[in-house]
Amino acid sequence: MYRPLSRVLALALLTSCVVSCSKEQVDPTPTPAATSETTDATATRDSHLVMGNPSGATANTANYWNYLVSKPQYAMSYHRDRGTPNWVSWHLSSAWVGSTARQDNFAPDNSLPSGWYRVTSTSYTGSGFDRGHQCPSADRTGSVADNSATFLMSNMIPQAPNNNQRTWANLENYCRTLINAGNELYIICGSYGKGGTGSNGYATTLDAGRVTVPARVWKVIVVLPNGSGDASRVTSSTRVIAINTPNDNSLSTTWGSYRTTVDAIEAATGYDLLSAVSTSVQSVIEARVDNGPTS
Repeated sequence: MYRPLSRVLALALLTSCVVSCSKEQVDPTPTPAATSETTDATATRDSHLVMGNPSGATANTANYWNYLVSKPQYAMSYHRDRGTPNWVSWHLSSAWVGSTARQDNFAPDNSLPSGWYRVTSTSYTGSGFDRGHQCPSADRTGSVADNSATFLMSNMIPQAPNNNQRTWANLENYCRTLINAGNELYIICGSYGKGGTGSNGYATTLDAGRVTVPARVWKVIVVLPNGSGDASRVTSSTRVIAINTPNDNSLSTTWGSYRTTVDAIEAATGYDLLSAVSTSVQSVIEARVDNGPTS
């Protein structure tokens, strides 16, 4: 009588083991590699010149036409006699964006060398041109200090209102959708030439000749998934958006209409953009016109 009972107990024990082992295979413990991948994707605040210094700017007052200004929020090459930056470069990720309100506290940049004319908040008044941010206010909402830095007049150019408030605003908003999708961006923008058309018509200078109105306004955007070692992660398939617009009030609202190549912007400005990226990769991405989405 007891032998069949033993067999039943043995069979039950074997079945329990099979079920238990099967359960462990279905629900494995996460591997360290998976945890590391999540950590690497965390948005951070990185250096603004990771992709290079386009004009070789230095903080030497003798180089008044190519003076390097480095701030926690962005880096730029400033031209004393134009009263505007040649270019401004900044890193953008979700780590730079918070809930700080727009400060609207336009002010002269008192960090510029002593004796240099400092453009004021009223230098553009009545001109028909906007105080056009290069590094946008909405890209720096992590703190009051970050947002206030974007309102320094060294970060402004005289920009046609429709160019600034429509075309460029649409591009800036699109950039922020990219970071919300888990990307980080390296953005370089600038201007060149002389003479633009604002709401009051054509002009070449403002503020008694101390601020030059540019003829063209350009921007280059490198799009990468959040990570580290950014310049080395740029490949021939990395998305690079380059646009170049006239500084004109009749501009189309569709920024995608003004897409061009990095090579073309370099030819117009004499700058070496993305110089920290390998030359073989540069030759591909700088010759390509972006055809990706615009919204």
